[in-house]
Amino acid sequence: MEELLAERERVAFLYRKLDAQRAVALRALEEALGDTTAQRWQREVSVRTLSDQLSRLRVADDGLCFGRTDHVDGTRTYIGRVGLFDEQDEYEPLLTDWRAPAARPFYVATAAVPEGLTRRRHFHTRGRRLQDFHDDELRLDGVALTAALDAPREEVMRDIVATIQVEQDEIIRFDHPGVLVVEGGPGTGKTAVALHRVAYLLYTQRERLAKRGVLVVGPNSGFLRYIGNVLPSLGETDVVFASPGDLMPRLRTVREDVPEVQRRKGGLGILDLLAAAVAQRQELPAEPVPIELEHCVVHLDAAVAEVARTRARQAGLLHNHTRVVFHEALVDVLLDVALAEIDEPWDGVAADVRRELYAHRELRAAVDVLWPALTPRRLLAELYESPDRCAELGVPEFHREVGRAWTVSDVPLLDEAAELLGEHALKPKEEKAGQEYAQGVLEILDTDPTMDPDLLRAVDLIDAEHLAERHEERDHRYLAERAAADREWTYGHVVVDEAQELSEMDWRLLFRRCPSKSMTIVGDLSQRQSAAGARGWSDVLDRYAGSRWAYRELTLNYRTPAEVMDVAAAVLAEVDPTATVPRSVRRNGIAPWAAEVADLRGAVAAELALRHGGTVAVIAPESVTDLPGPVITPREAKGLEFDTVLVLEPHLMAAGERYVALTRATQRLGVLHTAPLPASLHGLRPRAATGG
Repeated sequence: MEELLAERERVAFLYRKLDAQRAVALRALEEALGDTTAQRWQREVSVRTLSDQLSRLRVADDGLCFGRTDHVDGTRTYIGRVGLFDEQDEYEPLLTDWRAPAARPFYVATAAVPEGLTRRRHFHTRGRRLQDFHDDELRLDGVALTAALDAPREEVMRDIVATIQVEQDEIIRFDHPGVLVVEGGPGTGKTAVALHRVAYLLYTQRERLAKRGVLVVGPNSGFLRYIGNVLPSLGETDVVFASPGDLMPRLRTVREDVPEVQRRKGGLGILDLLAAAVAQRQELPAEPVPIELEHCVVHLDAAVAEVARTRARQAGLLHNHTRVVFHEALVDVLLDVALAEIDEPWDGVAADVRRELYAHRELRAAVDVLWPALTPRRLLAELYESPDRCAELGVPEFHREVGRAWTVSDVPLLDEAAELLGEHALKPKEEKAGQEYAQGVLEILDTDPTMDPDLLRAVDLIDAEHLAERHEERDHRYLAERAAADREWTYGHVVVDEAQELSEMDWRLLFRRCPSKSMTIVGDLSQRQSAAGARGWSDVLDRYAGSRWAYRELTLNYRTPAEVMDVAAAVLAEVDPTATVPRSVRRNGIAPWAAEVADLRGAVAAELALRHGGTVAVIAPESVTDLPGPVITPREAKGLEFDTVLVLEPHLMAAGERYVALTRATQRLGVLHTAPLPASLHGLRPRAATGG
């Protein structure tokens, strides 16, 4: 407790220094704004510099200090968002900027390569108050390592540098410019290795990654909450955490399609269907549409629309961008029809009729019907909600009721639809208004009678569009907020966890988000549950990364005691007879057990009443409901770990689901069942369901 109070005082002291530095910068800014003696350009440069400095100091107010490093020579270094120095001695650092060379060991040290450190301390803050801290002891002997592995798990994932050993450390520091696949069985630490590799890259390749941020994709929101503290505790906040159902802005979904639909939507064959769905909306009128002109009436019928549609498609533009081409083609065809019907042509008749056609309300309304402006959501929603459209495209199983929620499998389809449709050609009103204002400013400057005609004019140097951009309100959101809201944002690095679950269409979306192909991919093909998931890494990566991907494997299980892994090994053989069982580094002497019960609800309540300490999870198939306490499915349990795990009704799970459920335990494993166990679980020790 005394140590926590001392660290709290240190953090409070650093905030006082931050406030003082900010006050100095604010006074300097006020002086610069009021300085009438300096030339205008000098004043603008000074104001801009001081404004940027104040912005950095404002950002530093949120989580100023990350933690400290203890060195072998007995010295300590505090690491944070900005550098702070003692005003009495500017060469004496109070807080080291996390990007400074002196901060490097905080990010790259591991137990295998401690970088001259004995300990790394991570601060957990809320606002300006230090809530707690935890330490990574970087000089561990075998006894200390085992103690760290046996320690109770927490609700969020702690930094596991203290348990990272040689095979993990080599992967963290692996210098590869493309895609790195890290495969490992349960408990091998692949998630922690991936996150620490990102922290390492963010430090060693800061110039390349700083402007674009990092995307971390995990299987579900529970997993993302679990790992969410790791990268910020390592000093990196420009990170977007998302599940596959979050990868379209303003859309979040966890709803799953049935396996057959999931498989169909996830395969690359859906690309042809999406293209056909767009073409399906480039329609011909069922009945002729009369267009009444001043001197005649022309009819927009299927033949006229077919000619215009063919010309529009030949333009090779995206659907929304082609609307104007289709409109122009309709005008051209109808103009010829109108001119043939006018008995007494006059000079300029063609120009007059063309103007009349362009402005004609019925013709514009017909364009909206025959070639509508589509958003991705409108395209897919109107497809799914129309049994006729689904049947026409050969996917009657896609039909759903109006207003039904999107599924996870729809997200990459929506992303692909955005690529096929293109953005609307019309710019937002605000953007147009800004450019009109800028154009007016340029015209005033251009007509200034006092300006020397031999000098360069403003209009010679900048146009209205770029002038408007310069005066747009600066976006003060964090990079992660801007990136998450922008579908076209491209990231400097992408991490994908439980990557075996992603479909071919998911991968297509992710590589669009990361054209540099800088990725860390972690997974275990033996744990695949998705009907559309990966069956081999080369099947996925050869298409997008070519030869720019490498493979590494983790073989040591740091999480699961050997007693549990012995049971899981039999299930793994059922899932994949060729798979290698990760070797557990410890035994804890607690045998997994199974009990057949008549009252499942009562048996669960009795087991939960036992206070073993640490975290507890009850994992059950989706069909098992109405149970006491929180219950999660094997899919929801992916990537998580708990001190005690209670698995229910394993006979109702697929073999892959059983393997995932069994390997979440770090200490104790029990199984409750109302029907005979699958043969692969006969190795469990029978036990009466008394909680004993």
